[in-house]
Amino acid sequence: MIVSGFKFQLYNKSIMVRIDKYLWSVRIYKTRTISAEECEKHRVLINGAEVKPSRHVKVGDKLTVKKLPVVYTYEVIQLIDKRQPASLVKNYVIDTTPQGELDKAEMNRMTAFVQRDRGAGRPTKKERREIEKMNRDDS
Repeated sequence: MIVSGFKFQLYNKSIMVRIDKYLWSVRIYKTRTISAEECEKHRVLINGAEVKPSRHVKVGDKLTVKKLPVVYTYEVIQLIDKRQPASLVKNYVIDTTPQGELDKAEMNRMTAFVQRDRGAGRPTKKERREIEKMNRDDS
C-alpha cells in the first residue's frame, strides 16, 4: 500500500519475512549478520531443504537450526520482522526440539568446564595433566 510516497506494510497472513530476519526476530541468533552467515553455511533448513538468507518463511514451516552438537527444531506460528522481547517469542515460534537433543546441550555444558577457585589463575602443568587424566577417565 502506498500513501503519499510512503510504503506501508500490511500485517496480515500474507506478510513476507526473510529467514535470516525471522531467526533474528525470534532470538534464535543474536545478530542478523550471524543469522545470514549460518544460512549460507547450510546450518539452517526449512522443511528439510537448505536455504539462502533471502528465502521467505511461511506460517507452518519447520525450521531446523544446527548449533553443533545440538540440532534444534522449530515450527513457525506467526510471522514477524521486528525483534521481540524474549517473553513474547513463544507467540511466534514453537520449539519442537526432541529431549535427546536438549540433553546433548546440557551434557556439553557440564563437561566443558572444570571448577576452579576464584583467583587461582591458570592451572600449572601438573594440574592440567590431572584435569586431562580425569576427563579421559570419564569418557
